[in-house]
Amino acid sequence: MDKAGNVRRYESVLVRRTYRDGKKVRHETLANLSKLPADVIAAVEGTLKGQVLVPAGSEFTITRSLPHGDVAAVAAMARQLGFPALLGPACRSRDLVFALIISRVIQPASKLSTLASWADSTVGVDLDVATASTDEIYAAMDWLADRQDTIEKKLAAKHLGPQANPSRMALFDLTSAWMTGRCCELALRGYSRDGKKGLPQIEYGILTDPAGRPVAVRVFAGNTADPVAFTDIVEVVRTQFGLDRLVLVGDRGMITSARIDAIRELNDNPDTATGFGWLTALRAPPDRRAGRR
Repeated sequence: MDKAGNVRRYESVLVRRTYRDGKKVRHETLANLSKLPADVIAAVEGTLKGQVLVPAGSEFTITRSLPHGDVAAVAAMARQLGFPALLGPACRSRDLVFALIISRVIQPASKLSTLASWADSTVGVDLDVATASTDEIYAAMDWLADRQDTIEKKLAAKHLGPQANPSRMALFDLTSAWMTGRCCELALRGYSRDGKKGLPQIEYGILTDPAGRPVAVRVFAGNTADPVAFTDIVEVVRTQFGLDRLVLVGDRGMITSARIDAIRELNDNPDTATGFGWLTALRAPPDRRAGRR
């Protein structure tokens, strides 16, 4: 206790031995452990008491280890971006679709292969889809397809609206994939961008914002020409998304003279009164007019 009446406590941890010197009992300090960490002090105390200390973890046997870091990182980012709310109301199908998206980012595979892989990572346990069946997966895909228009409207409002997209620009392009199956009505012979000649194709058109973020996707038969797909996406933008002032960017094979004339008709028609523009590459002479209006 100091002069002000405050009590101060000092604690020391000492290793001492006691021995008898004739008729007297004496104490000898062998070591001062006061400055050591608490866990080290506890280990020394246990050893002096006869306890057998073993390395941490040496008494455990790993029987199974599941990858988790990639699942946690992708799921956290997806939630931060608002994916669950974007997909729709909470339900079993939404949980399954969310898990399919996470798996698609981590390790792209078929739906059947993805379902089997959930037992080899923490996707199944973390996202509560460990007991999912094949039928549930396909039913969830049907649920997602029914919500496509709603989801794309939300994305268009978020990424193509005037506030988020002051340049009022949207990018569109067409790609394709070949297949060897026989039961898809969209699989027809057409131009293969993969160089797989002689095989049926399926075509995909994707609409993005200027930064390349996907907003909408459309699937076409394998023999669909680029201008036809462009006409379809213009109608989607106008009628489904409710956007009437936008600059559409595409390649010269997609935005042809006929497509430009069709856009002009939309712009000049009092019933539609759109303000669509276009941006494309110049075509060969004599068609050397600017591709942007």
